[in-house]
Amino acid sequence: MKIAKVINNNVVSVIQNGEELVIMGRGIAFQKKPGEEVEKEKIQKIFALKNKQTSDNFKMLLREVPIELMVVVEEVIQYAKNILGKNLNENIYVSLTDHINFAMERHQKGAQIKNSLLWEIKHLYKEEFLIGLKALEQINEKFNISLPEDEAGFIAIHIITAEMNEDVTNTMNITKFIQQIINIVKYHFKVEFDEDSLNYYRFITHLKFFAQRVFKGTHYENDDDYLYIMIKQKHKEAARCTEKIKDYIKKEYNHDLTNEEMLYLTIHIERVVNRKES
Repeated sequence: MKIAKVINNNVVSVIQNGEELVIMGRGIAFQKKPGEEVEKEKIQKIFALKNKQTSDNFKMLLREVPIELMVVVEEVIQYAKNILGKNLNENIYVSLTDHINFAMERHQKGAQIKNSLLWEIKHLYKEEFLIGLKALEQINEKFNISLPEDEAGFIAIHIITAEMNEDVTNTMNITKFIQQIINIVKYHFKVEFDEDSLNYYRFITHLKFFAQRVFKGTHYENDDDYLYIMIKQKHKEAARCTEKIKDYIKKEYNHDLTNEEMLYLTIHIERVVNRKES
């Protein structure tokens, strides 16, 4: 592999089969020039980012970020992929690296930022939060610092963002939205949920995609009036709760729910309130 561009002493880019690869390794570019061979024994990580803008942003970021941090971030991303069993939007290489680098700089200056959604993240995104805690443990141990638990929540948000192909602001808004809907259901039925149940997991998953549609102003393509009428008659109290949610979303987000959306909400509410696993 021949060097296409030297980014810094530890990072180069190469072109292979028409695709740009970013290669990282300690001293891999020391006294090297474009056109020279990459020393394979020095390669630590290879990144193949498909999106050109993401790749360009990543290369710019790598000029500023210590190689040790990038190694940790890459390990965190791979760990998240394995635990969640999902691909993550490749922009996480930029957003998560940038966030952790900035968090470490803030810490050194004695400036901390509180995570206002930490409670919601812990309860709504348990797997992602545990990954955030694991990442925090690695970072604190590797760099001998003590970033607070709030940062585990921020790391989780970046992972969720990459899962949902959203930006961080939208993910934060979606998290608030989900908690608002859960509160409506809790207060309507005067219940606490079993957060370890399968039906609760299904409900949260449904709300994630439901929230995305609300914020994008889109709907299900079908609108099955007949089936919703049947479900409404069968699960009357869950349907009343869904009506409250419909009114709330119309008032706060100016978004009209279709019967199809109310159908699925009613089914999920009925399941999560009655705690019947199937």
